Amino acid sequence: MSFAERGGTEYLLRDYYDPVSGVRRQKSLGPRNAETQKTFDAFVHGKADAIDRRRTAAETIQRQAAVNRALRLGRVPDIAARIVRALDEAGLMGAGLKIIGTNTLYAYEAAAGVHFASELTTTEDIDMLFDARAHIRLALDEDIEERTLLGLLKRVDRSFVRTRRTYQAANSDGYLVDLVKPERNPPWKIEKESLVDSSFDLEASPIGGLAWHESAPRFEALAIDVRGLPVRMVVPDPRAFAVHKLWLSEEASRNPAKRRRDRMQAEAVAYLTLKYFQHLPFEVSKLKSFPKHIVEKAKPLFDVAAIHGT
Repeated sequence: MSFAERGGTEYLLRDYYDPVSGVRRQKSLGPRNAETQKTFDAFVHGKADAIDRRRTAAETIQRQAAVNRALRLGRVPDIAARIVRALDEAGLMGAGLKIIGTNTLYAYEAAAGVHFASELTTTEDIDMLFDARAHIRLALDEDIEERTLLGLLKRVDRSFVRTRRTYQAANSDGYLVDLVKPERNPPWKIEKESLVDSSFDLEASPIGGLAWHESAPRFEALAIDVRGLPVRMVVPDPRAFAVHKLWLSEEASRNPAKRRRDRMQAEAVAYLTLKYFQHLPFEVSKLKSFPKHIVEKAKPLFDVAAIHGT
């Protein structure tokens, strides 16, 4: 809020972001008088208090981060964590975008308090599932170069550029960010391809089988990155992850090495779900977005006897 002169009269103005366009706008709250002065004073005091509380919280987080590093709790790679954190701060995490693929394992292990073997978690990219059905709004400041996903990635690392694949961005270290969406049936169904209308932004690539993830329950966890800092991750339900990975492992057109890893990830997440997420029993009703025969095929992975090795 601030007072500004308009036509010889001072008015109290409130800055806000348009809920549709995300553009910063101003609204007059009336001419300067005892009431608007009271409103302004309350705002100034409230802002100062909020800044002080934010500073205290930041100092606490930094102290805890040092403890987390000492205990070697950090798991999420730095670049992946910074990307996810930027998505969350922009209001996109879980509201039009969620993380899929190998990076989801960090959310599952954080929630369970365990560590997967590095052969399951090592990756040089991050996959983001774009839900074209969601109403997307980037909650970003005015000074961002482009109000796009690519512009957001550049905030994280200036070297990010879109590759020849319009759904993909890469930085100078070769780290890849892929924006994908479900392949529709019929395939010519018209829907959004990117977060905003821009020919310079990433365009989501349609991938078969992702419609099952789009409608499946979501899972949220607070993971720790390699610097010891928290990162909120919104990912598919672990049961949906295991079912989908098992299906991928049997796709003949997929790279054999990836198929073997898909199978290992499916088995590991199913076992973790059985042992640590007892509030998430394997129920067909929770996986209605998947074809029934695919769910039935994955059912043996969630056999309670698997925990006891019988």
